[in-house]
Amino acid sequence: MSEKKVAIVTGATAGIGLAVAKRLGNDGFTVVINGINHDEGAQRVKELQAEGITAEYYGFDVTKEDAVASNIKAIGEKYGKIDVLVNNAGGLGGRSRFEEMTTEFYRFVMALNLDSVFFASRAAIPYLKKGDNPTIINYTSNAGWNAGGPGAGIYGTSKAAVHTITRALAKDLAEYGIRVNAVSPGTIDTDFHIGIKSTKPEVFKSWANNIMLKRLGQPEDVAGVVSFLASKDAGFLTAETIQVGGGQALGI
Repeated sequence: MSEKKVAIVTGATAGIGLAVAKRLGNDGFTVVINGINHDEGAQRVKELQAEGITAEYYGFDVTKEDAVASNIKAIGEKYGKIDVLVNNAGGLGGRSRFEEMTTEFYRFVMALNLDSVFFASRAAIPYLKKGDNPTIINYTSNAGWNAGGPGAGIYGTSKAAVHTITRALAKDLAEYGIRVNAVSPGTIDTDFHIGIKSTKPEVFKSWANNIMLKRLGQPEDVAGVVSFLASKDAGFLTAETIQVGGGQALGI
């Protein structure tokens, strides 16, 4: 069994996931990052290792049940335990109004944001039971409360489900001392918004006006909260969702 604590971060080859991997690595975790671009994954591992972080990459699609199960089992067997699972992978998947929404699109967005959490969490539980201060950290969104903007309705629906499965997992796993919480990032300056950032940069910048703290979030802002949730300082927190949005959720 690994003496160092082991953290898995899905979707961690860029953006918030990469920032979380760096933060947990600097906190002393062995970090296992996941993605679907293997060249990018290998490069990120080199970058993390150059910072003195123990890291490796497992390439698999978080929406594929068998791939998730076999890879997380391989990680758990290699290290003898999993201490932290960060279900970071997810996304908008595109925009579609319900009238013209295809079933294929509906299922893809639900798979990306909800199935991924279920598959990874289920596979990790036997190894989390062997972990030290074991915890699962999920990602929801303001869209889970306000149902998202035009065309993002099914994204909002999937994130509302993540909010609920976080609380359900917390209830289910409390007897094993496994905590389950979520973060709800506000508008974070990542490639998630690359479309509007590249075509209408002035609109992107104006979003800060709707945030109490008058700035967009940075990936490190989310990583700091994930670091806290993974630590013993959060040892009495479970079934919670923490808004990381500069007060954006309250509106101004």
